[in-house]
Amino acid sequence: MFKTILIANRGEIACRIMQTAQAMGVRCIAVYSDADATARHVEMSDDAIYIGESSPVHSYLRGEVIIKAARGTGAEAIHPGYGFLSENPDFVEQVEAAGLTFIGPSSVAIRAMGLKDAAKVLMEKAGVPVVPGYHGADQNDDLLAREAEKIGYPVLIKAVAGGGGKGMRLVETPQEFADALDSARSEAKAAFGNSDVLVEKFVTKPRHIEVQVFGDGETAVHLFERDCSLQRRHQKVIEEAPAPGMTDAVRRAMGDAAVRAAEAIGYAGAGTIEFIVDGSDGLREDGFWFMEMNTRLQVEHPVTEAVTGVDLVEWQLRVASGEALPLKQEELSLTGHSFEARIYAEDAEQDFLPATGRLAHLEFAQNARADTGVRGGDDISPFYDPMIAKLTVHGSTRSVALAKLRKALAETQVAGTVTNLGFLQALASHEAFAAGDVDTGLIARDYAALIAKPPLSAANLAQAAVMVAGVDDLPASAGFSLWAPLARTITLRRTGEDFSCVLRFSGADNVTIETPLGTCGAQRHKTGWQIDQTAFEPAKRIENTVFMFGPNSITFEVVDPLDRSSDLAGDMDVVNAPMPGLVKAMLVKSGQKIHTGDRISVLEAMKMEHSLLAPRDGVVAEVLAQEGDQVEAGAALVRLAPVEEAAS
Repeated sequence: MFKTILIANRGEIACRIMQTAQAMGVRCIAVYSDADATARHVEMSDDAIYIGESSPVHSYLRGEVIIKAARGTGAEAIHPGYGFLSENPDFVEQVEAAGLTFIGPSSVAIRAMGLKDAAKVLMEKAGVPVVPGYHGADQNDDLLAREAEKIGYPVLIKAVAGGGGKGMRLVETPQEFADALDSARSEAKAAFGNSDVLVEKFVTKPRHIEVQVFGDGETAVHLFERDCSLQRRHQKVIEEAPAPGMTDAVRRAMGDAAVRAAEAIGYAGAGTIEFIVDGSDGLREDGFWFMEMNTRLQVEHPVTEAVTGVDLVEWQLRVASGEALPLKQEELSLTGHSFEARIYAEDAEQDFLPATGRLAHLEFAQNARADTGVRGGDDISPFYDPMIAKLTVHGSTRSVALAKLRKALAETQVAGTVTNLGFLQALASHEAFAAGDVDTGLIARDYAALIAKPPLSAANLAQAAVMVAGVDDLPASAGFSLWAPLARTITLRRTGEDFSCVLRFSGADNVTIETPLGTCGAQRHKTGWQIDQTAFEPAKRIENTVFMFGPNSITFEVVDPLDRSSDLAGDMDVVNAPMPGLVKAMLVKSGQKIHTGDRISVLEAMKMEHSLLAPRDGVVAEVLAQEGDQVEAGAALVRLAPVEEAAS
């Protein structure tokens, strides 16, 4: 076994690897950028080495600097985690040339699966079923359009390199193909340095089921399947194991195909064979097709660990150090059911727009596994993926595990930035999901219902008003009033709607709150404050925002009566950057006529491209940013001529 390893990653996966490695007695070296100087993975490590500026290209993607750090600290091996350099075959070769061990597959195996088109050809030869499509080298626009017509719409355009939903576009009609192709190529080029794409048949009720494999370079085993069908923008949201509706026969067929795929390339270490599955008529032995292979540890590996009892990171370390596979196929078994939910700093109502901000308060449910790379007080950086944590639960049955997931989400508290917790709670309570009727289109179909705000109650408003007044944490002896109760008006705002609440104090322990939804009484007891004999919901006030947790995840802004500028409607004449990012494309010029919804600019932030759209019809008066500019949140990018001027 290794004595020292370097982890060439950050965030939750770096912390996850350290957790197992340090428990095995292995010394762990972290690397960090400017943005991560005080990060959790640095704090957990036995030693940490600075490798550069905050941008990944100047830090976590600098292979030569990482290898130098490993050699300088006496590390014998490098664990890449996922993302960054984890699937870079050149980096693997550089690691081995430096006399170090790469904890993962060979460069040959990574190259074999690195390009989706070549991988599909290889899989066909290995007897693994593949989706009908065009995987050729000729990238001529007209040829790709003709191939799409042959395959039959709808089709999926996919970048041949990389993953994570980047460079992927669903095209439903021939008229949409050209624009979708341009967009997919642009995003693929930015993310992977390769603009080549493939075109595949889009399965109308697709399920995304993947099989965890593990090899030693010659033989491989599978650790059963995970269902990752709940996705938004081609990125996974909630994963589970085993897959709903899976039969022994289909599991055996998929597992055998996954093992054939791994053994065909002499795979060593942890990997995942991803299948697209036709869910229109139940799971069938002839209804799944190879999609791609992730030649690394997956983000969602905890659900497999939960149902198999296997520590996949321990297996990685043992096999990379020269041991045989710890278990044979017949020694592996499934127990119970597991779910993993990904908690992100993102605004589900704004098409899952990533967010930044400080985690002023962070508390996870006690009876769930929380994989995280952040702590309360940490910042969500604009330079990296905005994941806050992965919450994993396990139960004896699917229904038990799902109930545990709902409870864990309700008990998780995040304050200081917008999150997708409310969305996850709605998804975990979705009727079709609860029944196991899942497919990759579920979120898009029911998006409006999933982001709908939970109904407010007078008690919600009353509690928030009491917290804003600050009396919830005052001693009982604080203040008194002569002749008449003290009164105070507090205005709360939720998604643009204002609620004025009048608080009337008859003592430090008694408040009557008049709200637009009704009147409530708040009293302080030995056990704490209550609203009409019901205890306060878990909540935190952070500056001018009240975050209420529990099953509803309600957030209120406090309206300052002296500052009514926030009441003004948004400026329809200016298009602003919604977050810090890089201007990848400026698609309009001064004097150009535009229509509502036209793409104006493309902003790259948090590893994704975001199209900024025209808020109204009009004429571009001024372009205020150029391609290549790094802009701050709120920066003006384009100014439109006033409506009167544009009309004339």
